[in-house]
Amino acid sequence: MRLTEITYDKAQPIDGYGPGFFRIGGQVLRGACLITPWDAGPWAGFADTEAPLALAGRIDVLFLGTGAEIAHPPAAFREALEAAGIGVEPMNSPAACRTYNVLLSEGRRIAAALLPV
Repeated sequence: MRLTEITYDKAQPIDGYGPGFFRIGGQVLRGACLITPWDAGPWAGFADTEAPLALAGRIDVLFLGTGAEIAHPPAAFREALEAAGIGVEPMNSPAACRTYNVLLSEGRRIAAALLPV
């Protein structure tokens, strides 16, 4: 078996998560957060479209971690982002973390908005 080391250049991968927190680039964030290759910080949840919309033109896809279980985001949230040219991919938060890291290592234009597990 051949192993390939993953590199992220200057981007910040999601190092881990647990009940109520995410660890990004060695920093622990509590609660919901918005993660990009260049920054990570708190996010106010589905009521906050402003923060993800500010990424229009810089990302192509937002991985939406909906907590421990997959759930549909509110239609208004999805529609606002899609109108700005941002694809929305809902999944549970653990899957969103893994998918974000894989595509981050490929240099894709992505972000993750995560609700805690």
